Amino acid sequence: QIQLVESGGGLVQPGGSLTLSCAASGFPFRDYVMSWYRQVPGKEREWVARIGNVGAAYANSVKGRFTTSRDDAENTVYLQMNTLKPEDTAVYYCKVTMAGIDYWGQGTQVTVSS
Repeated sequence: QIQLVESGGGLVQPGGSLTLSCAASGFPFRDYVMSWYRQVPGKEREWVARIGNVGAAYANSVKGRFTTSRDDAENTVYLQMNTLKPEDTAVYYCKVTMAGIDYWGQGTQVTVSS
């Protein structure tokens, strides 16, 4: 059974940092690209970053502030978020696509507010 579990969200002040984790199970983690998305109520889910064997890519809105990494031995992908802004407030999800099917975690809430 494919399972993705995000953690690490919370409340942080503008300019602060958070690190999200996504623990994966049920599939050969090292063989797949892992992606991060975020969603604000009433808006479409937005792609944030992805990481595979050849490197990482980022949305323009987070480039230079967010870094994604992975630990294939621990089947975990991370999203280090620095210099957080109020507009980064969202539920953050990790995703893997296998055979054309998207699998999502339950999400973790990040709130950036003073």
